[in-house]
Amino acid sequence: MPSQRQRHASPRAASDAEASPTANGPREVTAGRPALAGPIKQGLPPILGPDTRCLILGSFPSEASLAASAYYAHPRNHCWRLLATALSDAPEARVAAPYPDRVAWLLASGVGLWDVYASCRRTGSLDSAIEDAEPNDLASLAARAPKLQVIAHNGGESWRHARLTRAFAPVVLRLPSSSPAAASIPFADKLSAWRAALAAAGLPVTPAR
Repeated sequence: MPSQRQRHASPRAASDAEASPTANGPREVTAGRPALAGPIKQGLPPILGPDTRCLILGSFPSEASLAASAYYAHPRNHCWRLLATALSDAPEARVAAPYPDRVAWLLASGVGLWDVYASCRRTGSLDSAIEDAEPNDLASLAARAPKLQVIAHNGGESWRHARLTRAFAPVVLRLPSSSPAAASIPFADKLSAWRAALAAAGLPVTPAR
């Protein structure tokens, strides 16, 4: 995984087109924009295990997640609800469970969580505000998750790294973002895509209702 740090340009709409932000050096900082956005923030350790078959790969934790030291802690983020609905017959109970219990359930279900960035500078929680990003050691996935079948990029910023992650799993795909910023996408549409990604990893998913 390239080690040089990346700086993001001005806010942009997410695109389905792939890009390799580390292949040709750091992205340029837009003229007139401050070079740095506050102190460097550290991300969260991965949730991975020897039986992980599907990795949900985000960009960088939100401010709510960093404060809680928990993935997808913002109450309007759909990640836990999507996973619980796709994998459990009692999704409400899964979502309401304490975070350590949700993590244990997720690992037992064959699902992992991680982000493409280990650290960055960012004001607020928008991906478009990320600057000076340091990528995680995604090459370590071979040792951390030897049964990995699917890397599912959660949103457009994570998807920018698809050309790199294709070396680490047989199937690499883009999910509609679980973020509150993607509220225009109906939950049912998100659920259909997330359920398909989990099924592609050979995980038993609940039937569509």
